[in-house]
Amino acid sequence: MDTIIALATPSGRSAIGVIRISGNQSLSFICSLVGEDSYQPKPGRILLKTLRNPVTGEQIDKALVSFFRGPHSFTGEDVVEISCHGSPIILRQVIDALLELGARLAGPGEFTLRALASGKMNLSQAEAVRDLINSQTDVAAQQALRQLNGELSARLNPLKDQLVELIVILESALEFVEDDLPEFEVARIGGLIQHLAGEISLMAGSFSSGHWLRDGLKATLAGRPNTGKSSLFNKLLRLNRSIVSDLPGTTRDTLSEVVNIKGVPIVLTDTAGVRESNNAVESMGVERTRRAMADADLLLVIVDGAAELTADDLDFLNLTAEQRRVIVLNKSDLPSFREQLKGELIGSSRVVKVSAKNGTGLEELRDAMMEPFLSVSTNEGGLLITDARHHDLLCRTQAELQSASTAIASGASEEIVLVGLHNALRFLGQITGETTAEDVLSRIFSTFCIGK
Repeated sequence: MDTIIALATPSGRSAIGVIRISGNQSLSFICSLVGEDSYQPKPGRILLKTLRNPVTGEQIDKALVSFFRGPHSFTGEDVVEISCHGSPIILRQVIDALLELGARLAGPGEFTLRALASGKMNLSQAEAVRDLINSQTDVAAQQALRQLNGELSARLNPLKDQLVELIVILESALEFVEDDLPEFEVARIGGLIQHLAGEISLMAGSFSSGHWLRDGLKATLAGRPNTGKSSLFNKLLRLNRSIVSDLPGTTRDTLSEVVNIKGVPIVLTDTAGVRESNNAVESMGVERTRRAMADADLLLVIVDGAAELTADDLDFLNLTAEQRRVIVLNKSDLPSFREQLKGELIGSSRVVKVSAKNGTGLEELRDAMMEPFLSVSTNEGGLLITDARHHDLLCRTQAELQSASTAIASGASEEIVLVGLHNALRFLGQITGETTAEDVLSRIFSTFCIGK
């Protein structure tokens, strides 16, 4: 297998830039760059060495060089990491020199793919590497680390072992037993299949909470003009991002920022107030508001709690009645705030009173925003399914197990029951990579960054 190289740190200027080399020529390449006949790097030691162009002999940089002999490395191959000064010019010169020596630029995720091929990790752990790099909150990072440490595999392996045992029993009955299986054995097998289906269902069910931790959710602030949407947007962000004015219709366009609420990344969007207008620019803003509302996972419907409900308020509340929403009664700091509004509106949705001016009620609002999504507590220590691919395969596994359970309960032959069990085992194997097709692997690793 050829030797690959990549810049393992982000491009641009920095104090340090790390270049990673993996393959059976890694050691000879770094020796050529160092240009010392006596240089024999020892695994696990970091040395400060002068790097030179192997053709001209000109000095490129002084760098820290570390060598990891395979299989005791990330990829399972010989690996060298060069920590240079983070000038793009220096890094480019080092990479060009390595290319001249015969190395090849790595593709996305190719180092991790080689770790997978050498048995250093399974596919779910490899995906956890990507998720850990892309994590946006502490909770998302913790879930990725748990998967990287093999917790998902540890949950799946006993289930796969039980499936294999059932398959062996049924295959044996098919091959070696002339009579049908006794009724008590059929009942026992049916019970085990149902148990497995229940365990898979529990794992798949955690995706309803887990995928928000990784992918985040979209929350859109909406309502009629001048209800305090932009002020509340700024308070939730803890910075003055949106222009605030007493004039209705100040916001003409959607404005989005990411905020961390209860460990979940939220794409929070401020929008133009919804009303009929003859102003072409404001009408365009209202149209963008409607699109943002349609794309949202959650609506924060902002109502001016210090004024009577207007016809526009009522129309807007009716318009959003079928969407997941929290009704926010703003301006609770004003003397004219109408407490009875909360009672009038509480029938159909969660209602929270806040003051975007002084920040009261914001913690209750954050709790209300997360309540529909965090049905599984992220503080209980349970492993959550965060990847849509894993969720899809678990759902397919459950469907096959249910099919096998129905077949055995109806007295179907062993061949029919085995079809569902074999399919279920294959789907579980695709999660950890034992039975994953090459084209699926290519799609998965195309989502990785270069150098990992």
